[in-house]
Amino acid sequence: MYFCGVNEVKSISSTQNPLIKKVLLLKEKSRERKKTGLFVVEGVREIELAQKGGYTIKTLLYNPEIASDFSSHPISRNPTIEYIQLSKSVYEKLAHRGTTEGVLAVVESKGHLLENLQFKNSRPLVLVAEAPEKPGNIGALLRTADAANIDAVLIANPRSDLYNPNIIRSSVGCVFTTQIGLGNSTEILEFLKKKNISIFCAALTASKNYVECNFEDASAIVVGTEATGLSDTWLQHSDQNIIIPMQGEIDSMNVSVSAAILIFEAKRQRGY
Repeated sequence: MYFCGVNEVKSISSTQNPLIKKVLLLKEKSRERKKTGLFVVEGVREIELAQKGGYTIKTLLYNPEIASDFSSHPISRNPTIEYIQLSKSVYEKLAHRGTTEGVLAVVESKGHLLENLQFKNSRPLVLVAEAPEKPGNIGALLRTADAANIDAVLIANPRSDLYNPNIIRSSVGCVFTTQIGLGNSTEILEFLKKKNISIFCAALTASKNYVECNFEDASAIVVGTEATGLSDTWLQHSDQNIIIPMQGEIDSMNVSVSAAILIFEAKRQRGY
């Protein structure tokens, strides 16, 4: 059997198949993803965004009952991709959601080295997140970055694997459309200073109202965790601490909400 006239298609109907066990491990174990350099993407939209972001799709697994019109989709016609047809029971074993069009892909990861980041202009706007842990927050930060079309997201001292399925899902694929750099705080600070990017740290002390700050030049907006905020490493190297004034009883908001407010103020100042 040939799929869309391109590749021979294998069929798998047993959850005990070695490939199915491998895919399950890739979904569930960060160690397996790091060891193999592979991860799993679920859903047509997310797979399309991975392709758009320059990721290499190695294997595409689909169930023809759920993905009834998949043969007419462009991602079904790539001669470099291995296509595998799954029985419905096997697909449901692999799928996390029930609304992902019956398609999953095994994809090659990227390194996200700071040295590989490229900015299209001389005054980039970047978001730095120090030690984010919750996949939902990381995904929301990446969605904000994509929505604002900022130049990069830098994750300092990451505590979660970037290709955790929950990050991919909560970012609705924006993990693929956003330029991301990973490193420890010292490495990222050195990178920002080398690029002459001003550092604006979201903090409660010695801070200036964010609307009174100038983000028109090259700027990095730095946010920490909701529990502990930013470490002294960042506060000691901040060019300006910034704050979003609270009008209620609490003194902080969800990190992704705060980041969105700050980023879109910077975009407003830049005329976007």
